[in-house]
Amino acid sequence: MKTLVCMKQVLDPDVPARDFQIDPEKKEAKVGTANLVTDIFSENALETALQLRQAQPGEITALCYGGEKGEDVLRKALAMTADHAVLVQRQGNTNPDPATVASVLAAAIKKLGAFDLILVGRESGDWGVGQTGGLLAAELGLPYLSLVDRIEPAGSGLKLRRQTDVGFEMAECAPPVLLTITNSESNVPRIPKTRDVMMSYRKPLQKWSIADLGLDAGAIK
Repeated sequence: MKTLVCMKQVLDPDVPARDFQIDPEKKEAKVGTANLVTDIFSENALETALQLRQAQPGEITALCYGGEKGEDVLRKALAMTADHAVLVQRQGNTNPDPATVASVLAAAIKKLGAFDLILVGRESGDWGVGQTGGLLAAELGLPYLSLVDRIEPAGSGLKLRRQTDVGFEMAECAPPVLLTITNSESNVPRIPKTRDVMMSYRKPLQKWSIADLGLDAGAIK
């Protein structure tokens, strides 16, 4: 089973107001000393992929479209024992719209090759728009199911548990498929072992520019 997990870096949701500053020229808030962290729903998605790999051997690739510090997200993913990591380096706009993010991720995934399973957090922990997963599925022409919190192998396919407003739904599907992952008691992110953290910095990490994906950097907003 080849699985790809889309990761995102966000401002620490527990950041105090004092860590923000006002840009006098743009007249808007800017980050001062606030920390950047891995989005929690991305971590839920990665944990779900890791649990599936325990049940059914395979490889996990972590993919992030982010700024210079996006490497931190991927090093953590490697420390959690993802097999591969790829950073698409973002330039300019620090908050691209979901359609732009989906188009960049789709180009990166096509460059990487075929995957059986693609996982995206249900929404980002900063803006919470929750559209990237569906838009990415459309870009890739893949079937799509949202708010999944558990994945199990079922013969040549997968058995899924999905959260709804009134409880849970069970579904089965055949790869390839794209799922958005929500949080539950079953996919709380594991804490990386010290040895795995150290080893994560020895593992290769691919870095691509927008141009490397064959996209027009000037059209990416």
